[in-house]
Parts: sequence; structure tokens; C-alpha cells
Amino acid sequence: MKKSLTALAISAALIAPAFATNGMAPVGLGQAAKGMGGASIAYPQDTLQGGNNPAGMVHLGNRMDVGIEIFMPDRGFNVGEYGSQGGGDAAGAAGMLNEIEAYSFDGTGSGVMESWFPIPEFGYNRMINDNLSVGVSVFGNGGMNTTYGNNHPFSHLLAAIPAEEGGPCEANVFACPDVGIDLMQLFVAPTISYKVNDKLSIGASLNLIAARFSAEGLYMFDGQSSDMSALTNNGNSYAYGASLRVGMQAQLSDAITVGATYQTKANMSEFDEYAGLFPDQGTMDIPANWGVGIAIKATDKLDIAMDVMQIMYGETIAMGNSPNSLMTGAQLGNSNGPGFGWENQTVYKLGMAYQYSDDLTLRAGLNYGETPVNTGGLGFAFNTLAPGVTQKHVTLGFTKGLGDGASITGSYIRTMSKSQDGLFMLGAPDHTSLSSDGEIKMDQHAFGISYNKKF
Repeated sequence: MKKSLTALAISAALIAPAFATNGMAPVGLGQAAKGMGGASIAYPQDTLQGGNNPAGMVHLGNRMDVGIEIFMPDRGFNVGEYGSQGGGDAAGAAGMLNEIEAYSFDGTGSGVMESWFPIPEFGYNRMINDNLSVGVSVFGNGGMNTTYGNNHPFSHLLAAIPAEEGGPCEANVFACPDVGIDLMQLFVAPTISYKVNDKLSIGASLNLIAARFSAEGLYMFDGQSSDMSALTNNGNSYAYGASLRVGMQAQLSDAITVGATYQTKANMSEFDEYAGLFPDQGTMDIPANWGVGIAIKATDKLDIAMDVMQIMYGETIAMGNSPNSLMTGAQLGNSNGPGFGWENQTVYKLGMAYQYSDDLTLRAGLNYGETPVNTGGLGFAFNTLAPGVTQKHVTLGFTKGLGDGASITGSYIRTMSKSQDGLFMLGAPDHTSLSSDGEIKMDQHAFGISYNKKF
């Protein structure tokens, strides 16, 4: 039974892309933490804690959690009328786009895996003795997905390609392929957690990571890629890697607990089929992060938790390198080549848990992180593919006891609509440029439920 549940979670996660919310990282891991804005570093509640702070697992006892979240992001962008600098090719492209009124773009797509995404989770913990536990947390760590169809400007701003790649359009002058990307990351995190004494625990999780990526319709960058055969429309590509998360949790008094955690950068293998897109021949490492947290027992019924986390997007070349180097002759896929231009992100998480009755706990939380997306220069155009601009999140949750150590936990996350201004700018081969004022936008809903069992 337990082996079957683990296999189900892993198999489902491999087909469940998540756009996530703090950049491309989840608000939190585990339905209980999500109901509290993700605050969990000093406040362990379920066996997904191996992905939050492994030091807390030893406080959970023998336990299993299995759940699923339905994630519903709405993403896209708007632009105004196109203009050009230098005339030439860019002037012709601007005129064409204005003629077809290509000003508003919906990247949400339709149907399962385009407009809403099932994201499974699984956790298990076993006490070896009173002071030592081993367990595993299995979860989707995030990702990004956009599905624009063939009306994105990238579809139209390209040299003629064979019609069979996307079908003819614009009176057969251009072939207009669908545009979009799809990235998902699966973490399997075996965990060990140890009570040093009555006040202090430590822990470590080894994150075993699988990632999948695909891109469509990026032909217009053919002349700016180091390997045009590995730029776009090559189906799914897979990469693998590992990272280490360590943590500590300390009880300062009967009412106050603190915690800290650090996760190393995951050095991933290359997406070989996209070696002409990501820097260093297809490398997309997963950034390091660190955080500190505090939990306060305010009353016999009310607990308050707060975390501060730093996600180091700017320290990985695929996410952090500026795309503007394309304007100075750099090529996609080269060593230390252009990326998405994201910056490091600081995230603040605040949550409350109220013991309403013996068998019902209610939760609420807030989560805020200033957008890591940089829309300067080419950043706007690149990040229409990855518009992770959301900042404010409100969460609700509950746990209802079912008896005999079983319970169900639910959560709801509302990510407030956020738009970010920028200039949709692209260069033409003759060194002229096209531009338009615009905004990237996104908002999100997520509903989750898990079954929990203590034994």
C-alpha cells in the first residue's frame, strides 16, 4: 500500500507542471503549510516538512500524508501599437503586427494541463527511536507553463520556415507556429531528523530531482542561437540533479520555537534537446534558498508562525543572466549565455492556526515576495514566456479529524492579480528594433486536499 502510494505520487508529478507562485517556487509544501501562507520553518505539521525544514520531521512521529492540489494560473500580456527604430526589417514587422492587431495575448490555453494543473504530494515518516526519524517527501517544486497558440509576436517575427512546422498564415509569407514553454520539477527527498536534546533538533534532506522541459515556436531566434537544431520544437527533454537541504529547530521557551534552513543549488544535467536555448548548452540549475522562521504559541488555542526566505534566482545562469546580452552579440546556448534576467527574491510568510475544537483546526495566512522578474530591455519579451510576476497571496486552510489517527487537510490559495510594465522590444537582423509599451500579468487560484494518517 505505502509503496503503491509513493509510486502514484511520483508518476503523477511527472505529468503535472506547476507555475507556482513565489517566482517559480511554491508558496509552501504540504497542505497545512499552504493554509498558513507557507510558514513552516519553525512549525512542522505534516510529512512534506522534509522540503520545508527537515529538522521538524522528528517531531511528527509515525505518519503518512498523501494529497493533491489543483492549480489554476491565468497568465498573459498586453502591448500597445508597435513602433520601430531604424526602419528596415523592424519597420516592416511593426507594420505587419499593427495590421493584424496583435495587441492582447492569453498564455493560459484551455483544458487540463493548460488552464489547470493537478499537483500531487506524498510524505512518510518513521520513528527509529524517540530521538531519530527517517522519512521521505515527494513533491512538485514548481515550474512554468505558457500556451499562447500562434498569435504571439514570436510567431510572426521570423524568417519563413516550412509551412508544415505550424501551418501557413499571413498569405503564406510567414508560417506561424504555436508559442509556449513547459517546465516541471519533481523532488524526491529522503530525510533524516535527529533530536540533539529536548530543545534542539537537526535534519537533512537529499533532494533527488527530475525536470522536464519543452519549447514551441521560438524560430525567430534561429540567428541568435549557438545550435539552431536544439532551439525549439524538439519535444520533451529531461534533466536530472540533486541538492541538499539542512535545517535546525530550537525551542527557546514553552511558547517560542525558532528554525533555520538552507538548500544548496541543484546542479542539473543539460536539457540536450534545448542546448541552443539555455546557457551552457542547455543547463538550467535550480537556485539555492535559505530561510529563518519563528513560531509563537499565543494562547492555548492560537499559534502564529512567520518565515523569511531568500530564493537565489539571480545566482543561476539560466534564470539570472540578462537576455540583453543578445543585443551585444551573445548567442543563446553559449557558455554563460543569455537567460531570463530574474533577480533574487525575498519572501515573507505569516500564518495562524486556531484549534477551534478537538477535531477541527482552522488556518489562515499571508505571503508576499516582490517579483523577481526584470522587464528591462529584452526582459519583457523573454518573460512573456515565464510571467512569474505575482507578489501577494492570501491563504486559508483546515484540518478535520476523522478518528483513529486519520484526518483530512485542505487549503486554498488566492494569488492577487499582478501586472508589471515593460517595453516589448526585439532586434531585427539588420540591427533595427521593434518596440511597444506593454504589461505582463498573472493571477492564480489553488485548491488542495490531503489525507493524513498517524500510526
